[in-house]
Amino acid sequence: MDLSDAADGGASDIGTVEPSKSDSKLARVAFAVGGAGLIGATLSDAIAVTGRHAGFNLLGSIELVQAAVVLLATSAMLIATITDNHASVHMLTSRLSNERARMMARVAAVVSGVTFLVILAGSAWISAEMWNAHEQSELLHIPFRWLRLLWLVVALLIAWQFFMRAFSPAPGEGEKA
Repeated sequence: MDLSDAADGGASDIGTVEPSKSDSKLARVAFAVGGAGLIGATLSDAIAVTGRHAGFNLLGSIELVQAAVVLLATSAMLIATITDNHASVHMLTSRLSNERARMMARVAAVVSGVTFLVILAGSAWISAEMWNAHEQSELLHIPFRWLRLLWLVVALLIAWQFFMRAFSPAPGEGEKA
């Protein structure tokens, strides 16, 4: 059973949009970015721990892990949105008719899209204020502006995915005579 299925074992309330499948180019890029973040965090932490026992230090290992977590978190949110695997409770919608459940799911998708647009607006505001501040990590001087820019792009993509889900026809909806 797919994680997006309703609690009663039925299909999800809204059908997924064709370009939003987990094998789309966007999903592949998100998986690659997340994988790079996971490998980067694991390697830097493993080298740092091994180094402490072997007598050498990897300076900035925490900073490397923090930068990798940005890659991990942004890609995880995007992948969860693309594959429609956000946590959801169907206690109410499982008791509604299919038409009403689809309507509620569309409303939830619109609210989620608007929520990410609001988060995007706040993040863009902070990014604009800090863009020329040359903010960077202490030891390795990793610039924060590019990590913020990545987050802005991913937040926009997440909102776009929610809006596509909200306004796309459900399976069989466009086939009415």
